Amino acid sequence: MRLKLLACEILYRECCAAVARSVNAVDVEFLPKGLHDIGQAGMSARLGQALTQIDPARYEAILLGYGLCSNALVGLAAQPLPLVVARAHDCITLLLGSKERYLDYFQSHPGVYFKTSGWIERGESGGGLSQFSSDENGTVPLSDTIQQQAGMTLSLEELTAKYGPDNAQFLYEQLGNMLRNYNKMTFIEMGIEPDGRFEQAARDEAGRRGWQFEALIGDMRLIQDLVDGPWDDDRYLVVPPGSRIAPSFDDKVIKAVRDDGHHA
Repeated sequence: MRLKLLACEILYRECCAAVARSVNAVDVEFLPKGLHDIGQAGMSARLGQALTQIDPARYEAILLGYGLCSNALVGLAAQPLPLVVARAHDCITLLLGSKERYLDYFQSHPGVYFKTSGWIERGESGGGLSQFSSDENGTVPLSDTIQQQAGMTLSLEELTAKYGPDNAQFLYEQLGNMLRNYNKMTFIEMGIEPDGRFEQAARDEAGRRGWQFEALIGDMRLIQDLVDGPWDDDRYLVVPPGSRIAPSFDDKVIKAVRDDGHHA
């Protein structure tokens, strides 16, 4: 098969490794991590725009290298090619190999913050967002990100100049400490890293924050099987042409619905 993979750049190394080993011919397009920062509507619009730019005559299906990702996939339409997406809430599911393993780990490790090679290389605020946009000019200014709009990226001095000293201190404490509920950092090692630099960077950051650290072996199977097929219904949703992605609100995570709202 000839397939098109549209994926988040956080999964850059993993997707490239999987495509290199795939039995299929897979063309890859990566979108920036910064799309996560412009909210569900903006991210969904940008993904929809990317789908419309794919030449349907070249491919048999479009693969999405995303999880549900705060409902960013909701409403994306398979037209005219089918869409294939893993039944995953977010990219951590893709990296751990199954939604069941992700849920087990999450429940047994509350307050955990995940790191991978992709989050370390490409996970900084903005994430290459300046290349893309939801406006007619094809660029999304960084001022449109949720963090910018809420003042999360401003220093205490900038907040003071904008809101006054009392309000600035309150906002700085409330908005600036985004990680206050975390106490542990887990680095997911996928077996595609060139050396130990990424794990060491995560270990060092955990030390600076006074957090516990764990290195966890990831699982490439969910990503590899996405680009290889066939796609079993337990792990993947295949959205037929004329249908859209919708949340299922159960352990299936997502489902396909027709444009009239009925189950596909």
